[in-house]
Amino acid sequence: MPREFSRSERMAELLRRELAEIVRDEIKDPRLGFVSFTEVRMSRDLSHAVIYCSVLNAEDQTESIEVLNRAVGFIRKEVARRIKARIVPTLKFAIDDSVLRGAAMDSLISKAIQKDEQRDSTDDDDSEIESE
Repeated sequence: MPREFSRSERMAELLRRELAEIVRDEIKDPRLGFVSFTEVRMSRDLSHAVIYCSVLNAEDQTESIEVLNRAVGFIRKEVARRIKARIVPTLKFAIDDSVLRGAAMDSLISKAIQKDEQRDSTDDDDSEIESE
C-alpha cells in the first residue's frame, strides 16, 4: 500500500519548488550564488518553514544565505501570490552542510581503504619472504 504524504510534506515540496522559481526568476542580487534548496522543514501548523540551502561555491555560502534572509519579505509575498494557502509560513533560510559532511566522510573512507590496501600489500610481501 503506498505511503500517504502528510499535509506538511506536500506543502514543503510545493514551497521548495516555488522558492526555486522565485530565486531563479525574480531575485537579481549579484551576491547570490548558485543556490539549490535541499530540504524544507515545516511546522505541523504550517506557520513556520526552515529552508535548507546548499551553495555551489563554499566561499559564497554565508553571503548567499544572508541575501536570502534579507529578502525574506519579498520572497514570502511572492510565495503568497503564487500558492493558494490560508497561511503563508514565515521563512528562515539555513545552510545545508550535509554535502560538505558527505564529501568529508567520502574522503575519510577513501583514506581508510588506501591504508588497508597498503597494509595488505606489505603483509603479502612479508608472507612471500617467510615462505622462501
